[in-house]
Amino acid sequence: MIKSLNAFRRKAKGFTLVEIMIVVLIIGILLAIAIPNFVSARETSRAKACVANLKQIDSATQQYCMDQRMSSANYVAPTLDATSPTGLVGPDLYIRATPVCPSGGSYTTATSITGNPTCSISASASAGDYASNGKYYHGL
Repeated sequence: MIKSLNAFRRKAKGFTLVEIMIVVLIIGILLAIAIPNFVSARETSRAKACVANLKQIDSATQQYCMDQRMSSANYVAPTLDATSPTGLVGPDLYIRATPVCPSGGSYTTATSITGNPTCSISASASAGDYASNGKYYHGL
């Protein structure tokens, strides 16, 4: 009788193959649920960062126009070039550092005084698009 109890105790120390497979399956299911959510959150944060940069460029453009007393008739589009005399970027200008699109796009300023700055990544009907007050768009 004592031998059979000792034999039983030795077998109970490890996990069976079925138990390990169930744990791996559960982890796989949790990863299948979590990874798309992480990707979606990453894309949304990129779009929101781009929209924030567009708002910053728009505000800097409006301040530039007010300082230069520009109207629709005499509007000269400012640039994001730090070396340009009509630039918005510089340590003592409207934007300290050139904004960089987190998705790899490039920004352009508005072509009119009432226009909006744009990102080279165009907006589409995908779920990654983000609109802020109907003014700025960013498609991923």
